[in-house]
Amino acid sequence: MSLPEIKYCPGTLVEGFDTYSKTCLKRVFNGKKLSHFLPYNPPHISEQDAEQFLENRKRISISGVQEKLSLILDKNKLRLTNKGEQGNYILKPIPRDLKKVNQVPANEHLTMQIARQVYGINTAENALIFFKNGEPAYITKRFDVKDDSHLPYGQGTKWGKEDFATLAGKTAENAGPDFKYEYSYEALAELVEKYIPAYVVELEKLYVLIVFNYLFSNGDAHLKNFSILETSNGDYMLSPAYDLVNTRIHVDDTDFALDNGLFKDGFESEEMKKNRHTGLEDFYEFAKRLGIKDKRRDKILEPFLVKQTIVEELIGRSFLNNQTKRAYLLHYQTRRNQLT
Repeated sequence: MSLPEIKYCPGTLVEGFDTYSKTCLKRVFNGKKLSHFLPYNPPHISEQDAEQFLENRKRISISGVQEKLSLILDKNKLRLTNKGEQGNYILKPIPRDLKKVNQVPANEHLTMQIARQVYGINTAENALIFFKNGEPAYITKRFDVKDDSHLPYGQGTKWGKEDFATLAGKTAENAGPDFKYEYSYEALAELVEKYIPAYVVELEKLYVLIVFNYLFSNGDAHLKNFSILETSNGDYMLSPAYDLVNTRIHVDDTDFALDNGLFKDGFESEEMKKNRHTGLEDFYEFAKRLGIKDKRRDKILEPFLVKQTIVEELIGRSFLNNQTKRAYLLHYQTRRNQLT
């Protein structure tokens, strides 16, 4: 694989950079001057590196089917964590067994940047990074690891964090292999109200995220991809958003990851009954069930309903290939049309 030509910051997608911008370095890498290349080749290229990756995967506890590796920022370089070290970054190389599989890292990076830059969603800090041979990977900074500068290097402690599968009491053992999909977003919202003291504010954040996931065809927003995070006060709030990706690029999936969709009782709007796709009426009803007043609902929805030219600009600056850029834009336009 040839080395990538960098014209945009691989973090913020701002034009005019051939490596990470200062803004990206500050947000993602604690202001350290860092190369956008890793000191490793992908495991399928280098047997020596593959052995290190295999050992690293034994220690990381992040769930999910995609390969994830634990990294630590050691001075001005990223490296795989050693035994006993607490990593503060997660690396996601190109996965397997999907359509356009080599586009997955750039897809996730773009979707996360759109969420933050266009819609103001609090997201995990993230960037693209490249193996020595030029192959891309997605890197994200762990938000559950504390900044314990007073502790020995690599010994940071963690904030309390629970995903919504755990909050719902669902595991593969008690609910079967599809446990993280067998739910509704309305029932998920009830867990927010149960476990988060400031649930009124957090329910609005949840509503924004679910609308975003629909608009950008994220069919992988299951129970384990929502979490609550401990605050410095000892209570909990919704964690930053993570694992946002346009899954339609890679699989033929449904409107929503959760089998029951938005509603516990199978409610269908007239739009759903007529055209068999989710429309604005469904999100009106969903807001009502979350206790969001009509005036507030309309203000929240407004940015999603209007054409956002910056979305097209970010797609154009992304590291997707041209064919996938067109597909990504088409999916966005189709979903937005269904909401207006």
